[in-house]
Amino acid sequence: MQGSKQVPGLIIKNRSDSMKKILEILAVGFVALAIAGCGGGEKPVAKSAEKPTEKKVTLHVYSAASMTETMKKITEDYKKVAPNVEIVNNFDSSGTLKTQIQNGAECDIFISAAPKQMNQLDVQNTTDNKNKLDFVLEGTRINLLENKVVLAVPAKNPKGIKSFADLAKMLQAGTVRLIMGNSDVPVGQYTQKILSFYKLDEKELANKGLISYGSNVKEVTTQVKEASGDCGVVYGTDAYSAKLQTVGSATKEMCGQVIYPAAVMKKSKNQEAAKAFLKYLQGPEATKVFESVGFNKAK
Repeated sequence: MQGSKQVPGLIIKNRSDSMKKILEILAVGFVALAIAGCGGGEKPVAKSAEKPTEKKVTLHVYSAASMTETMKKITEDYKKVAPNVEIVNNFDSSGTLKTQIQNGAECDIFISAAPKQMNQLDVQNTTDNKNKLDFVLEGTRINLLENKVVLAVPAKNPKGIKSFADLAKMLQAGTVRLIMGNSDVPVGQYTQKILSFYKLDEKELANKGLISYGSNVKEVTTQVKEASGDCGVVYGTDAYSAKLQTVGSATKEMCGQVIYPAAVMKKSKNQEAAKAFLKYLQGPEATKVFESVGFNKAK
């Protein structure tokens, strides 16, 4: 009878082992499901991490030296509008910038202080572009700004110059020395037109020591401020920035309009970003900066 009593015990023991194994299997299954569930939850995270970031862009902007102060301010302002766009400014005389572009320098936007230098890079122009250079991206050229050509004098105006007409008389009398830009820069070319308007011979005056030169408008402005000469012909914006006294403003008849054309360059590697910045330069924020020093929107 003892044997028969042991059988149920054995059966109960076997059932207990079986139940234990079943519970272990279920436990393993729940863990697997939990892991699978966690894996499923991670998929959106992985997808989010793969989301591409906005591309960083560098734009090389070549601007006439007379735009130094305004373009530096606008560049800072543009960072708030397009934080992924870095503007690298290059300031010099328009003639020098034009030569750099022609020789292969990396440039996305060119802003000249006169149409002539832009024309020399624009295949659409047949007057100044004798070499048929093709650097301007078609459809992007605009007349951005208008400036004024003024006659500036050092502090206290030692020679008492009152106007361009007064300057012409003093040059004829040999009693004054004028500082002007070289013939290959726009401010120098505007000055040549003014001298011609008053029927003055530039070469003759220079040989007499009555005219000295600066390589760009900033150099002319500095010489006037340091009283290296009795007066100088500069842009109104440069006279304003340097706090120079002006005694005359050239009329359209004397030297024509002072127009600043701007365009995206054909070889730009970031044409869309360049177009966007050029559009910004025409907008209200940039216009406010330009007008603060005396520029006007070109008409």
